[in-house]
Amino acid sequence: MNFRTIMIQGTTSDAGKSTIVAGLCRILANCGVRVVPFKPQNMALNSAVTVDGGEIGRAQAVQAQAAFLKPHTDMNPVLLKPNTDTGAQVIIHGRVLANMDARHYHEYKPVAMQYVLESYQRLLTAYDIVIVEGAGSPAEINLRDNDIANMGFAESVNCPVLLVGDIERGGVLAHLYGTLNMLAPSEQARISGFIINRFRGDISLLSPGLKWLTQETDKPVLGVIPYLQGLHLEAEDSLPRMLDITISRDIERLRIVIPVLPRISNHTDFDPLRMHPQVEVVWVHQGEIMPPADLIILPGSKSTRGDLYHLRKQGWDIDIRRHLRYGGKLVGICGGFQMMGHQIHDPNGLEGEPGSSPGLGFMDFETVLKPEKKLQLVSGQLIFENASVNGYEIHSGISTGLALNKPAVKLADGRLDGALSDDGQLLGTYLHGLFDNTSVINAVLRWVGFFAHGDLDYYRTKEDSIDRIANAIKEHLDLGFLGSVLDIG
Repeated sequence: MNFRTIMIQGTTSDAGKSTIVAGLCRILANCGVRVVPFKPQNMALNSAVTVDGGEIGRAQAVQAQAAFLKPHTDMNPVLLKPNTDTGAQVIIHGRVLANMDARHYHEYKPVAMQYVLESYQRLLTAYDIVIVEGAGSPAEINLRDNDIANMGFAESVNCPVLLVGDIERGGVLAHLYGTLNMLAPSEQARISGFIINRFRGDISLLSPGLKWLTQETDKPVLGVIPYLQGLHLEAEDSLPRMLDITISRDIERLRIVIPVLPRISNHTDFDPLRMHPQVEVVWVHQGEIMPPADLIILPGSKSTRGDLYHLRKQGWDIDIRRHLRYGGKLVGICGGFQMMGHQIHDPNGLEGEPGSSPGLGFMDFETVLKPEKKLQLVSGQLIFENASVNGYEIHSGISTGLALNKPAVKLADGRLDGALSDDGQLLGTYLHGLFDNTSVINAVLRWVGFFAHGDLDYYRTKEDSIDRIANAIKEHLDLGFLGSVLDIG
């Protein structure tokens, strides 16, 4: 039987679902197939702004790029952005619906499923093939009722499923075998085969295990995808793994320190900096003291007041003040920018209890959080240097004050963004994706007092990674079997 939809599920989070979907999208798109990525429900603090003015998970934006498409809200109709350990902002079709705790959202899932199916049907009408990404693991028994992210969706639309396991974690055969056996009989029948991801070593040593798995489950292992050194795709949520790149010791490097906040959002902003051969990015985690730095960046946050409290509790505000006293530079992005002002007001309790919190007081402005979220793709120029800017806004705050009279960015629509301090030590902006622009990276490095050699084409780097994934899948996955399942003949 041929289908127009196939779903990629994983034995765990970060098993490689997003990567496999991106690679399949590129393969099919290169063959002239109108293919589209889809993730029914995503839980992530890394998000992207879409062409229809909404918000989706970052991974689906990357998959859209792999399919040569612009990101659209139908590609990820339900996005959950955690703002506490037990609650999240619920985004439907790219727009904020409400904040819900886990129990409330669980009860809401049947309604959310209707939005999921609406988006899926629109994509099915507009495209030849839909490649669906699951979330977490289908074997999470506590989440089986009202499931819309894994087998609940697959059963609703009657699509086949491929199950991915990450051998890098260890125990991949147990992960695959155990996951399959925790599913209901109808769900087990839906699994068309297994994919093992991130393998390195002698494949002949793995062969007995593959043979055993096939015999025990009566399911084929459709491919063993190798570990790809130096691969870069933007992370869906968790902080990225260490980069597999070789840095010459002869190159002078600028050190950028970024505190890891509990609700850090869009940390993908800093991927281009991490990849720059002349930049060392140091993540500072809970319990750690900030090391000496040339530049400190306060990142975006889903819960700005709560993360600011955490920053103070760690003593990082003291470290930052010491850094500034010795002439260091500080950049704030979105929520990090809001922290640099005098006050953050949340009268409606959008991020927790209603109230106000004192900011770091580095710049003369304050911020009021508003229910309406600003979602917009933007372009413009850095004001302090002639550097083109392309980025996006995702924020609920409105900032006002004298510091904004000296903005950092002039936008193409005539608006002004952010602030630059009179002494030249502080720079704040609401723009995410700022460092995707090579000219901005070089301008900021010069602002810090560092001369950068050469250019880093971040878009080309992502394209190369997508192509590498697609080529590895073409070489190591049974695409003939995939073709027999999908209606692409």
